[in-house]
Amino acid sequence: MEGRGRFIGDMRFPGQLEVAFLRATLAHARITAIHIPAHLKGRAFTHDDMVGVKDILAKTGLPGFRVSTQPSLASGKVRFVGEPVVMVLADTRAEAEDLLEEIHVDYEELPANHDMLRAVTPDAARIHEDWPDNVFLISQTEQNFSAALADAPIKVTREVRTSRQCMAPLEGKGCIAVSERHTEQLHLWTSTQMPHIVRSGLAECLGLDERKIRVVAPDVGGGFGWKGLLQPEEVCCAWAALKLDRPIKWLEDRREHLIAAANCREHHYIMTAYADADGHLLGFEASAHVDAGAYSVYPFSACLEGAQVVSNLPGPYNLPAYRARALSVCSNKPPIVPYRGVARTGVCTAMELMIDAVARAAGIEPYEVRLRNLVRPDQMPFRSITGKEFDMGDYPDSLRRAHAMIGHDAVRARQQQGEADGRRIGLGYAVYCEQGAHGTSVYHGWGIPMVPGFEQCGARLTPDGTLEVRVGNQSHGQSMETTLAQIACEVLGIDPELVNVVHGDTAMTPYSTGTWGSRSGVMAGGAVASACDKLGERIKRIGAHLLQAPLDAVRIEDARVVGPAGSVTFREIAHTFYRAPQNLPVDADPDGLDLVAGYRPVVDTGTFSYATHACVIAVEPETGEVEILDYVIVEDGGVLLNPMVVDGQIYGGTAQGIGTALYEEMVYDENGQPLASTFADYLLPGANEMPPVRIQHMETPSPNTRFGQKGIGEGGAIAPPAAIGNAINDALADLGVELTVSPMTPRRVREAVLAARARREAGEGAA
Repeated sequence: MEGRGRFIGDMRFPGQLEVAFLRATLAHARITAIHIPAHLKGRAFTHDDMVGVKDILAKTGLPGFRVSTQPSLASGKVRFVGEPVVMVLADTRAEAEDLLEEIHVDYEELPANHDMLRAVTPDAARIHEDWPDNVFLISQTEQNFSAALADAPIKVTREVRTSRQCMAPLEGKGCIAVSERHTEQLHLWTSTQMPHIVRSGLAECLGLDERKIRVVAPDVGGGFGWKGLLQPEEVCCAWAALKLDRPIKWLEDRREHLIAAANCREHHYIMTAYADADGHLLGFEASAHVDAGAYSVYPFSACLEGAQVVSNLPGPYNLPAYRARALSVCSNKPPIVPYRGVARTGVCTAMELMIDAVARAAGIEPYEVRLRNLVRPDQMPFRSITGKEFDMGDYPDSLRRAHAMIGHDAVRARQQQGEADGRRIGLGYAVYCEQGAHGTSVYHGWGIPMVPGFEQCGARLTPDGTLEVRVGNQSHGQSMETTLAQIACEVLGIDPELVNVVHGDTAMTPYSTGTWGSRSGVMAGGAVASACDKLGERIKRIGAHLLQAPLDAVRIEDARVVGPAGSVTFREIAHTFYRAPQNLPVDADPDGLDLVAGYRPVVDTGTFSYATHACVIAVEPETGEVEILDYVIVEDGGVLLNPMVVDGQIYGGTAQGIGTALYEEMVYDENGQPLASTFADYLLPGANEMPPVRIQHMETPSPNTRFGQKGIGEGGAIAPPAAIGNAINDALADLGVELTVSPMTPRRVREAVLAARARREAGEGAA
């Protein structure tokens, strides 16, 4: 806001070279030759030049998972359009791009798998030749499922598809690699959510000890999961910095992000819901496909999305019987990344569209069907049919509040009256729950190479009595610095302005798996509190001595130690320890006023925030245009550490969810060529597309976290596609229209209206 941020694009080192990548122009092809002019020797590099560099490997311990390795520069074959093939260095990015024009690659084109459903057919071309098919992993579960469900009074089957998206952060990915002689380290400045994880992966690829690498994340302009992985470009830049002993910089441009970056959210479902005549769900089954792209990304792997589809599809509903199967499919597209909400946006869309379909079949208000099937507060803590341990909450109450806020009865009355302009009004609901702050037991079970454990925090009372807090996770726009300073204030009473939060630097902070999965408020917040607790005990001991009072007679209050006959400030205590140690008690702790403490919830299977989204939309049937007239959210993030920050997270997530619902789509042709390479083709919602979102908070404390807080960072993005999709279908229901593909663009809406009209006319003609 004040223009004082320092991003990768703002940074420059003496002697710096910049990188441009020659990227694959075909989705699937063998590389038969690479022609590099002689005068570019030492400036242009291929995979063969990177001797000793290992491919990126992200595997899991899950049975049946197929391993793929991703070369930093394509080796022998390209597997998606945009895959880096040649790295070129020059004084400026523009010069490097000009030099790319002199390099030519000969390809032998191969059939491309552009559609995940076709990619799993027996005759589909193999993307990895040593695999028997194009499937990374099959995830499945079955609980209490019975053939008797086929006789249920209501049986509804639907096919739902969500489209591939890009993450589109405000700042693209970028890095600068510097070989620092005085520290004998490789320094990598990179726009990342996970500095320590990037260091671990980079060390594996380069064959270096982790102590030889320092990763620093400066200001990061949005992460959304895209900046939560080790990328080939980072490996290339690091290798070049070591080889040439020059700083090497790469900054992703928008075209690179759209066509070559990791994508997300491309799901396909065929589902059947079984219910009684009153809309009570009796069982649910689903067959799903997730397009995971060409490679398994480090550290999350290609299995995370598909595995979470199976485990998260039931959402907040109490299902007595469940059967699901999901295929994580390998395709000739960029790899997927766990974008904000991970699999939950897709499963919420799928399940919530099904709830409305059941309601229509039963002739009952969708609101009522939800109310009858949501997990109740008297069932908490609740173990779901897929083993999710819901901590605490009142899901039905969030739905009731949203029902009141949106003015349900008034909207129904308005629909009966009709609109003067011919548009149709629709009302839609969506309820979700989000498992955040997953712990050791969850990720160990998934078998991926990144298992979170104890989150740690370093706390130091400085010689002038201010506080330094060091955490290993990374802020990328969610005001974590403010929230963590507030937690320190809560514990020690110190003014947040006197707290310096240090993060994003592997040389300065304790090891952490980083910022992802709505974990920072819970895990880093708990670690800061634990460290401040322990530091406070040391401060109290010195303060009691200076006050000549028993330890149990003093307390910390407003950055002072207060005793029966007076008080002493943190500044005075710090001065005593650092500059007047002769005044310390004889049994003073020699470890001083600088420590590291760890935190992990006793129950580490995650917190469960949840919300109900409700919206009113207007649809123009003749053009397919959709306008959001009203949008309300009733969410429960547990105890809110900073309500303003929470609201900002929800507003931003809702904007992304609206993009998923109505605008954003990465389209590929039958040859695997991306058809959206600029923001003229890939549409993002702007201020004009955002409705005035109204938020109401419920604060049901989690019994498993330090302050009762729950993860909140991803929730806003999960429910909008489902709520908006249900509202569109509600508006057009009497025309016989039901959309099940997102985004629900004007073209798709218009085509659905025309198809329904044709069916009606054909039926009337037959009559």
